[in-house]
Amino acid sequence: MKERLSAEKRRQQIVDAAVELFSRKGFRGTRTREIAEAAGISEAMIYRHFATKRELYSAIIETKSATEELLASAATAAQGKDDAGVLRAVGLKMIEQTVRDPSLMRLLLFSALEGHELSEIFFESRVKRLHQFLSSYIRKRIKEGRFRSMDALVVARGFIGMIVHYLLIHELFGVKRPPRSSPEEVVELFVSVFLKGIER
Repeated sequence: MKERLSAEKRRQQIVDAAVELFSRKGFRGTRTREIAEAAGISEAMIYRHFATKRELYSAIIETKSATEELLASAATAAQGKDDAGVLRAVGLKMIEQTVRDPSLMRLLLFSALEGHELSEIFFESRVKRLHQFLSSYIRKRIKEGRFRSMDALVVARGFIGMIVHYLLIHELFGVKRPPRSSPEEVVELFVSVFLKGIER
């Protein structure tokens, strides 16, 4: 007799199956029936836990994205005006999360290329918040005379772009990482290069 899962565990089982299929086959290439089969349940069970596809997409983002943790870590450094610490927290969390579970990155690329609503949901609920946090911090430090006068949002996106590009070439294209380069060392290098470019 199969073990009866709690509602929370069943939802997680559905999310895991959906993520695995979406990140391999894209959204257009995945049917609800396939998600149900992968999770070992009926299609009706999916709709019992997620009334709409949008609910399922939101649950995927909630489960897979560590934005809250990232922002909390960076906010602590921001309170102490630790510029390197803020950037380090952002970069390290992004790399650690993607190395631990690259499925979210693949999922987001599929959703963006297919013009899927998950991309919009993720951008509005997560990416925008990260951009706002980092650009707000940079703007404040510009006013305090720590950084040169420039467009804070473009600068924030520039730093995030460095990290995303690093992740893309290694996680998506499979380029081998340089030997003896830990995530900490990579982020430290990016932070150093970046700060030298924006400091007064």
